[in-house]
Order: sequence, then structure tokens, then C-alpha cells
Amino acid sequence: MDELHMADILEELEDAEEDNAIVPALRVTIDPLETLPENQFVKIFRVSKILFRFIVGLLAPFMRPQNRGKDLAINTRVLAALRFYAGGSYQTDIGVNKFVSISQQSVSRSIKEVTDALNRPQILNRFIKFPQDIQELNSCRRKFYEKFGFPGVVGCIDCTHVAIVPPPGNNPEMPERAFVNRKGYHSINVQLICDSNAKILNIVAAHAGNTHDSFIWTNCEVERVMRQIHGEGRSNYYLLGDSGYPLRPWLLTSFNYEPAPDTPEYRYNVAHKSVRSIIERCNGILKARFRCCLKDRVLHYKPEMACKIINACAVLHNLCTDHHMPVPEDEEVIDVNDGLIQAPPLEENERAQGRINPELVAGRNTRARLIRARFQ
Repeated sequence: MDELHMADILEELEDAEEDNAIVPALRVTIDPLETLPENQFVKIFRVSKILFRFIVGLLAPFMRPQNRGKDLAINTRVLAALRFYAGGSYQTDIGVNKFVSISQQSVSRSIKEVTDALNRPQILNRFIKFPQDIQELNSCRRKFYEKFGFPGVVGCIDCTHVAIVPPPGNNPEMPERAFVNRKGYHSINVQLICDSNAKILNIVAAHAGNTHDSFIWTNCEVERVMRQIHGEGRSNYYLLGDSGYPLRPWLLTSFNYEPAPDTPEYRYNVAHKSVRSIIERCNGILKARFRCCLKDRVLHYKPEMACKIINACAVLHNLCTDHHMPVPEDEEVIDVNDGLIQAPPLEENERAQGRINPELVAGRNTRARLIRARFQ
């Protein structure tokens, strides 16, 4: 294929997706693995050709084999899903592009099948995992210290919102209004914990948009893991979170007021914010690569499927990180705070109201010791 023909194809693809145009569906698919230059393949599907083949091999055992001539090849199904994750376009737009020329129904089935495969525990727990032992914790802690000069950190935590269409209102356990977040739109509130390289160590994509960040944290598995680590006497391992989280010995928060300049508390807050910028970057990269998670794209799925799509994108994000995929150049301008809704500070962190939680006292003491040791 000559370069002029390739340029025409790419221009038509981009115009159709930008304008949500519907063009005649020519059922002549051009194999992007054979015809697209590497940089264009990455731009459209967000992964390299080598990584794509790895993903196909990874998912194939969990997907329906191509038994009949009319069945879609696994390659085609994975390409359709990747194009959806990457662009957040409607399924009809994916079906008409020259690299995934299939019906809307086939696109829909492909997205579901690939998403389900990426959510299999054998895959999800393999590529998104919190440190499993003290050696892995020490490795995370060392890398944070080497990058930011802040001791003891094994991860940064925050929640981000992924917009969804209003769900059916006939579920008494999870009514439609439960998904309306503090910004007024329907969403899934997703907890992310990342390492110093913006790789996702933990994701909880299971809560409606009006759920408080602190509730998600206190009911997640990593909270129990960190509590256990400290219960074993390992006190110099903690996550960093903003003041919307409960201050604990294993989760250090910033002060929810602005300390006076050039004080130890001020220097601590500045350093804390600098380290925590990595979780904002993680969120920004995730949504730049996989724009279906952006607020303005809105997942047109029921909450259960939307949560699976978010998990799938997180797995792919980590695969891209491991394989050193570049951040999409034209999406670098995306506000990294997209979907990051600041939770109101927890009053208990700074004020004594009635009986004081002993874990809060221990958290204050841990933070105070760190400030005396590092920020005087």
C-alpha cells in the first residue's frame, strides 16, 4: 500500500471518529498488522504490534475459538475492543472504520468478550497486584524514595470518576440517584493505588458515584493488608492520600489547612503533594490512552459492565507501562484532574470531637515523627 493511500485512509478514519460520522460500511477489512506503520498502529490501538500479539495470546484461552468461516478472528475481536477503549467512540463508528470493518452487533459482542476476558482473575490479578511480600514492598518503597526523596511510601491513593449513562431506576439496592456524584453527573467512583512509575497496584471499580472515597478505602482489601503489616510491627510502610482519607499510621494524609510558610508542616505538605502528583499522572495517562474513561465520552453501559470496562483499561494501562508504550502525544494536554473530584476533608483528622479514635491518634503520631525526622 503506498503512502498516499495510507494517508487517505487515516484521514478518513480520524474525520469519521471526530465528527461521529456514519460512512458506508465497506466489508473489506484492511489488516492493520500488515498495512499500518508501527507509529500509526500505536496511535489508533494504543499498543504496539508486539504487545498486541501478546494480548491476543493472553486472551485467546478465555475467548471463543474461530470455529466457522463466518466467525470473527480473535485478532479482529481484540482490535475492535481496543479501538473502543482507545477512542470511546460509539460502536457504529468502530464498525465502519477500515481496520475493524464489522457490524455494530459484532462490535458489541467483541467488546463484551474481550472485556470479560480481561476481567478473568487469572489476568486481572496477574497484572494488577499490590506488593505480595516484604521484598516487593521494599522495592516499591525504595523506588519512591529514589524518585521523590520521601521515605516509607509504597503507593499513592486517590479516586477518580468515570461517567456513565443514568442506570435503570428500578434497582432498590442501587437506585439511579446513588450514581450522581458531587459534580452532578452519573459515574462510577474508582479507587486507584499506583506506584512511583504510575503503574496501577490496586483498583476498586465497584462503587456508585456518590460513594465517599474514604468508604471505598476502609472497605477494600489493601486497607486490611496495610493494617496487618503495621500489626506485625512494620511501621515504616504507608500510602499517601489527600485529606479526604482517614489519617492512619498506614495512610498518611496532608494537613487540610495551609500551614505557615517555612514551617515543618508546610514543608511536609509540599513534599506530600509532590509525591501524590504521581496518582494524578496515573489517572491522566489512563484516560489519555483509553478515552472511553473520559468524562465527556460517557460509558453507555449498565454499571456492572462499565466497571468491567474500567478494569480492562487498567489492565491494558499496566501492560502499556510494562512495555514502555508512549503516552499519546495529541492527548497530553488532557487535564490530569479529569474525574478527580476532591473529597471534603475528614474533620476527624484535625479536630478532636468526642472520643478520639486511637488509630487516628497513632496516625497523628506517625506523621509527627516523620515531620520531626525529615522536615525540620
